Amino acid sequence: MFSRTAADIKDIKKSIIHMTHYSKSSHVGSCLSIVDILYVLYFKVLNIDPAKPKKPKRDIFILSKAHASAALYAVLAQRGFFPKSYLNKFCIDKGILPGHLDKESAPGIEISGGSLGHGLSIGVGLALANSKDRNPGKIFVLLGDGECNEGSVWEAIMLAATLRLDNLTAIVDYNKLQGFGKTNEVIKQKNMAARWKAFGWEVFEIDGHDLKETEKVLRRPSKMPKVVIAHTTKGKGVSFMEDRLEWHYKSPDDEQRRKAMEELGGLDI
Repeated sequence: MFSRTAADIKDIKKSIIHMTHYSKSSHVGSCLSIVDILYVLYFKVLNIDPAKPKKPKRDIFILSKAHASAALYAVLAQRGFFPKSYLNKFCIDKGILPGHLDKESAPGIEISGGSLGHGLSIGVGLALANSKDRNPGKIFVLLGDGECNEGSVWEAIMLAATLRLDNLTAIVDYNKLQGFGKTNEVIKQKNMAARWKAFGWEVFEIDGHDLKETEKVLRRPSKMPKVVIAHTTKGKGVSFMEDRLEWHYKSPDDEQRRKAMEELGGLDI
């Protein structure tokens, strides 16, 4: 029997295809690589309440690779933070949901984002504030592997380890492709785990599409800031998009939308 989890994930992916198709917007591949991670966070791990999105002791998720906003919007709608009708107004004139995140646009969006390299620094600040306030809320930040080229990321990594922020978890979407090429050809970072460990973080490497493994690691307590290096596939779930660089910027045309929807279980959303 088709599980509710699998159905939710397919619905989320179909929403992403729909949104990037009608808006003719980018980053469908970047969105699909993180759906499984976002599903585990929002349906299994985060202490959140869609009816009370600003409750003071909630966990906070930051999508630092904010160009993958369509994935977060689709997950938030599936989780009940706002009506799915909002998804029909993504990245269009007089729309509701901008292509890059705006925290004022809809419930559940914790920070505005777009320019890469800032999410982890914001996460460090929030984690430090929670620690000083004795707020039990945890902070989770999802970065792209290409985003780890940014120097500001490594400043935040150093500070978090110095402050021993055990309420902070970073997740690296290691799909090995970025805007203009293969990640390790643009700037070599094959030793990603060793780098974070050397900076004082607790490090885990996982299959970012394995839901059980992802949940287990994200729930695991730590005495230091924790990073989860999630090996993923860009465009996951749509055969002709998987591990293809062009889907960083392309949007699906009518025929590609039809094929993608069929692979995901039907044209309905």
